[in-house]
Amino acid sequence: MKRLPPDDCGFAAALNAVGGKWKMTILWEVHAGPRRFGELRRLLPGISEKVLTEQLRQMEADGLVARRVYPEVVQRVEYSVTAVGLSLQSAINVMSDWGKEHAARLAETGTRRKPT
Repeated sequence: MKRLPPDDCGFAAALNAVGGKWKMTILWEVHAGPRRFGELRRLLPGISEKVLTEQLRQMEADGLVARRVYPEVVQRVEYSVTAVGLSLQSAINVMSDWGKEHAARLAETGTRRKPT
């Protein structure tokens, strides 16, 4: 995802952290509990391994998720939400509610738009 230039209101910083097709959905899933990479891949049909890896790395760099590697014979890696990621929960809930209402409005009017 292309990084947006800084702004005074903070909107670009927020979009840099959670913008894009998958980041909010990934954050939603790891909020439910720690998730392994393969589990996230199954929970997010349509995402490629490459994109999931990139998104997780960006979210880790932004402090939204933590990556924990367990020293086992078969290495296990889990991703979990951080305190910074948790601080977005109210915004995620608001966006989810708005999205449901918006989808209902579009359904009522028969307006449809292809997802991006």
